[in-house]
Amino acid sequence: MQKIFITGSRGQLGNDCLRIFGDGFVVEGVDLPEVDLSDRAQCRAALDRIKPNLIVNCAAFTAVDACETDPSCWKANRDLPGHLAEWCREHDAFLIHVSTDYVYPGDKPLFQALEESEEPHPISEYGKSKWAGERAVAENAGSYAILRTAWLYGAQGNNFLKTMLRLTLQHPGKPFKVVNDQWGSPTWSLSLAKQIRAISEQRATGIFHASSEGWCTWYDLACAFLDQLGVEHHFVPCTSEEFPTPTRRPQNSILENAHAKALGINVFRDWKEELSDFVKQHGAQVKEEVGRSE
Repeated sequence: MQKIFITGSRGQLGNDCLRIFGDGFVVEGVDLPEVDLSDRAQCRAALDRIKPNLIVNCAAFTAVDACETDPSCWKANRDLPGHLAEWCREHDAFLIHVSTDYVYPGDKPLFQALEESEEPHPISEYGKSKWAGERAVAENAGSYAILRTAWLYGAQGNNFLKTMLRLTLQHPGKPFKVVNDQWGSPTWSLSLAKQIRAISEQRATGIFHASSEGWCTWYDLACAFLDQLGVEHHFVPCTSEEFPTPTRRPQNSILENAHAKALGINVFRDWKEELSDFVKQHGAQVKEEVGRSE
């Protein structure tokens, strides 16, 4: 029976991958603090014990602003996938590595979507470390797929949707500025997990873009989410200049899933449909979780 090893299994994507691969496979998940896979010796010991046929790497240092000053992001985003890739090549295992829209500068004219053939040119430390991770996989793994996704949200862990809900519940009636000049495709982690399984079943290799269809701004997304939850909000659209952050963020993060579509295995629907299903399945749970943290 096929053995599957999922890294970052406590995060929103890793948790959904455990769920999606739960039937018909021997699945093991790992996360910090049990094993630090960015340490080569620990990584190889874990893999030698499990001997997986497929590794799904959901582990990453995703605190984008913190990456600007914390060099440990390079261990998680470059070294860790490199260790996995080395082992996969030596043991003829298939590696699926999750990357990001931040490998692009985000300066392509709106609303032209980015296809897999676009040359990466990251403008942030996070993006640079993730691009280095992609290269480590491509240079060291024998058989691999790299999935670039964007604007990920899910029921597990922290994300933009939960942040907006938390702020609103903690400060009812207070207006909050939300950026309205960055564009992307909000992506449900469960849908991404399904795309990962579809690619694994075909052993499809190469670079894949993997995000929901359509696009919106962060302001659009915040409003749509709280509207569907039935939570009153007072969001105010603003520009990126009005909401400065330590990291330069891409203006255009719209990804086109050209490779998966060419193979007939694209699973994603319009972001509005997927957000609606997310709220139906997890809205009450998310409201309760966020409410407890007030």
